[in-house]
Amino acid sequence: MIEYIEGRIVEKNPAYIVIDCGGIGYFINISLNTFTFIKDAEKSKLFTHQVIREDMHLLYGFFDNNERKVFRHLISVSGVGPNTARMILSSLTYMDVQKAILSNNVSVLQSIKGIGAKTAQRLIVDLKDKIGKTEMSADGVVMPVFDNVRDEALLALAMLGFNKSASEKAIDKIIAGQKIKLTVEELIKQALKNL
Repeated sequence: MIEYIEGRIVEKNPAYIVIDCGGIGYFINISLNTFTFIKDAEKSKLFTHQVIREDMHLLYGFFDNNERKVFRHLISVSGVGPNTARMILSSLTYMDVQKAILSNNVSVLQSIKGIGAKTAQRLIVDLKDKIGKTEMSADGVVMPVFDNVRDEALLALAMLGFNKSASEKAIDKIIAGQKIKLTVEELIKQALKNL
């Protein structure tokens, strides 16, 4: 996967840009919100999402990593492809998309071209829990919200590739045997010894 591309902007318009990075020109599809941030720039760094199909490889670029996170949430919904997700993020900011989903605001999502009532409802149903696990910090950064140390440790173990049920058993066993509250790091270290 290509995490980001940084370089000189050779060509740009509201739907895509071409970035010259090391003598290679990358064609990157962008949202209107990303275009707003880079329209006057000569150089840019875009966080990317790569879509690989039988007949083509596509890059989608985002000025902000949070916009890319919301894009990835959107394309995880059945019936929402990368171009539809880009349309959503061109019509609304990623923060507005999150607010609409968290507040069950079907009409805001339906106001986007190509999004009908069923798709808007599916977006809310499928993403409310995923986006509900995040919150906005003062500087607009989306941060995970954890009910407790256990949840944060479980997430870290899952990201390391460990089985969820095995991780839960190991962590619950450690927590039950402790008289003092462990930090996330201590809990993860002990769980790794038992997995």
